[in-house]
Amino acid sequence: MADDNLDNLADKLAEEAAAMAADLQGGGAAAAGADKSKTSATGNPGKDRNLNLILDIPLRVTVELGRTKMPVSELLNLTQGSVIELSKLAGEPMEVLVNDKLIARGEAVVVNEKFGVRLTDIISPAERVEQLK
Repeated sequence: MADDNLDNLADKLAEEAAAMAADLQGGGAAAAGADKSKTSATGNPGKDRNLNLILDIPLRVTVELGRTKMPVSELLNLTQGSVIELSKLAGEPMEVLVNDKLIARGEAVVVNEKFGVRLTDIISPAERVEQLK
């Protein structure tokens, strides 16, 4: 139950952050009446201070290679060396999810003997906000 509340809060904060980012990109009609003494680096008063409120919130980042469904009997029969067929084709981009929301696609890379993801396509802010609805 607490995890659901945190997820809901994180989703709302992400929506507000996206709205602030869109406002920053669009010139910021809301900033027009704000206190002029709190001018941010972007020229919009108070926006950096508002964004700083959410910068330390931990988010769950998932990189999904693919998915599959299998009955329990197949799952119990898996052994070392078993191959599980996934829904994605070889070479298809992996999906990067933040709190189960798609934000980017990328390809697997190896950096210093560790796996990583090179982002090849970032979902536009408008598409991300649409996913929140």
